[in-house]
This record gives sequence, structure tokens and C-alpha cells, in this order.
Amino acid sequence: MRITVHVKPGSKKGPLVEEHDGVFTVFVREQAVDGKANEAVVKLLATHLGKKPRDLELEAGFTSKIKRIRI
Repeated sequence: MRITVHVKPGSKKGPLVEEHDGVFTVFVREQAVDGKANEAVVKLLATHLGKKPRDLELEAGFTSKIKRIRI
């Protein structure tokens, strides 16, 4: 299964996951530097979905705010 994720790095609102029409919006406090925001997104989504972080894989959007994650 693949999901589309819109990431809001450096957000004071986070950590938070919102879902609208199958698209997730993830707010994380980490800045988009050295992949820290990507790691935070995977961990937060795994918790939200009841999975382990190793079960999620970032497929596309490593440097973009719109990412595709495979579960």
C-alpha cells in the first residue's frame, strides 16, 4: 500500500497527523536538514498507523514536502 504525505517541517503545531481524503498532512518540529524531518515523519506515521517504523519506506520525495511512503 502507498500513501501520499504532505510534510510541514519546523511546525510549532506538531507532532500531528491529519488525514483528508486519503492524503496525510504531517506536522513535525524537526527542520528539513540532514533528513531529520524525514525520520520524524516515518516515526510519527508508524505510530499513527499502528505499525513499526521499519515497516514504512520512503519511496519518493526525499527533498520535497510531498512524499510517497510504502507500507
